[in-house]
Amino acid sequence: MEPTASNPAEEYARRLSALLAAEARFFRQSNVLAGSKLAAILLTLIAAVGLAKYYPGYIFVLSVPVAAVVFLFVLHERTLRSLHRCARLKAMYQQGMARLEDRWMGTGQQGEHFLDPSHPYARDLDLFGKGGMFELLSTARTRAGEETLAAWLLSPAPIGEILARQDAVKELQPRLDFREKLALAGEAIQVGVRPEALIAWSEVRTRLNPKFAGIVAPALAVLWVLSLPGWWFLGWGWVTLGMTVLNLIVTYKVHLRVNQSASAIEEATHDLDLLEAVFRRIEEQSFTTKKLTDLQAILKIEKEPVSQVICRLRQRVEWLDSRDNLFVKSLDPFLFWTAQCAAIIEAWRTRYGPSVRGWLAVVGEIEALNSLASYAYEHPQDPFPVFVAHGPSLHAEAFSHPLLPVSRAVANDLKLDDELQLLVISGPNMAGKSTFIRSVGVNVVLAQAGAPVRARKMVLSRLTVTASICILDSLQGGLSRFYAEIMRLKQIDEQSQAEVPVLFLLDELLSGTNSHDRRAGTESFVRTLLSRGAIGLVTTHDLALAEIAEGMAGQAANFHFEDRFENGELRFDYRLTPGVVSTTNALKLMRSVGLEV
Repeated sequence: MEPTASNPAEEYARRLSALLAAEARFFRQSNVLAGSKLAAILLTLIAAVGLAKYYPGYIFVLSVPVAAVVFLFVLHERTLRSLHRCARLKAMYQQGMARLEDRWMGTGQQGEHFLDPSHPYARDLDLFGKGGMFELLSTARTRAGEETLAAWLLSPAPIGEILARQDAVKELQPRLDFREKLALAGEAIQVGVRPEALIAWSEVRTRLNPKFAGIVAPALAVLWVLSLPGWWFLGWGWVTLGMTVLNLIVTYKVHLRVNQSASAIEEATHDLDLLEAVFRRIEEQSFTTKKLTDLQAILKIEKEPVSQVICRLRQRVEWLDSRDNLFVKSLDPFLFWTAQCAAIIEAWRTRYGPSVRGWLAVVGEIEALNSLASYAYEHPQDPFPVFVAHGPSLHAEAFSHPLLPVSRAVANDLKLDDELQLLVISGPNMAGKSTFIRSVGVNVVLAQAGAPVRARKMVLSRLTVTASICILDSLQGGLSRFYAEIMRLKQIDEQSQAEVPVLFLLDELLSGTNSHDRRAGTESFVRTLLSRGAIGLVTTHDLALAEIAEGMAGQAANFHFEDRFENGELRFDYRLTPGVVSTTNALKLMRSVGLEV
């Protein structure tokens, strides 16, 4: 376990200060070495001219200054790498400080490509996009890590898996050195490795004929090379001409398949240096929790670690990339360089391809767990929720929205179970109703992903989160907002019939219709959900809907948020209070901005 400060801001500041000092030192060294290199090169040239002109017999003395120049180049390269390392770690901790100081919005990966408009809560709870939960959480270096984290946010895990993730996150939470090593892995790119392309390539059948690529092509290449000295020294030009024509014919016959194989390899194997480095960092760690040791065990194959296996693939891909070199390209029709490199890589795929999917899954899970661990480290006051086997149940004390700064977030309590299944929350505009139900949903999503929650305490059962908060119309799909909303309600209705209880979050339901239909439709829909064991919240500023709870004594209760008008300004306390709201503010708001009402 790494010794780290209990205060993440202090620890980040300490490490940043050390990095800045090291960066300044390496920068000075770089300047000195750059000047020394230039001086050494000039002195070597002067010495070379002098020795050649006056002491040609002592020209071997130049080996000393040449060795010094080489040494200075090596030393300077090491210093530049250290500077580069400092810059990357500095960026990591500066981003961490931005998260701690609530300056992180728009600085990380936003995961918008994971947003599915038909998902039952992703858009409603602001999981993706600028300022979304994914941007706050994700520190992944690979696409596999991003995809795994997104999948955890979009789909709740079984309780056993959640508890295993919690244990793993707790172990990774203080390991800043491990997070530093992952940040330094590979090149300085934000996110690399496309798992879908690499997996697809690794699981397809071999394109090249193994006998041709492994026997025929090398034999023809060797015979062509051997024919050259025969032509030069023995005058057997006809042999060289014959081998040249034969190899050109063979190249013409196979070039299409060879190029297809080579292109597929190049398309699938980007950023292998990053993948190799991430595997090595995982292999080097000593884990104790079962989740992490099980993942690490998947990377142990035969007698060598996976990082070495990926290293061999990377080296072979580099050989293949040399086919774009002009010299190699001119000889390729006679030496079959591309075909032989592709064949060697396809032999690697035959042996290891079936394991690639599992390896990338390990990387994805480790990076997702590490992202949650980083979030847990930066929010030490946030507890891990406690899960109960039987539901529905959601008890939260002093919880608030994790995307709001702690200084601005107002904490509230909530208790829903098989006795009190529904809260009807009334209140005027801007009073905090929508933020409150989003707070409930986001915390439950975090809990079921394996992360800590923004609360003093949370106890819950497994729940299927559903929401109708941010329903949009669709010009392309020809859907009005009202029709899109009732389609979402149909989706919630279908999910409520499954085994896992539903947590429904309904904000200003059916606002696109008249008051009578709105009340009748809402009450009927909610009663159906409650009869299936669902729990949830309904918000409204239409006081007619508050009567719904009165007809469900014991199962439902009215709560509200209220405001007050002081010195021409609206004031909100954002506190959930029992009962129906007794104030409205629409007209006051209109007058406050100068509208005549």
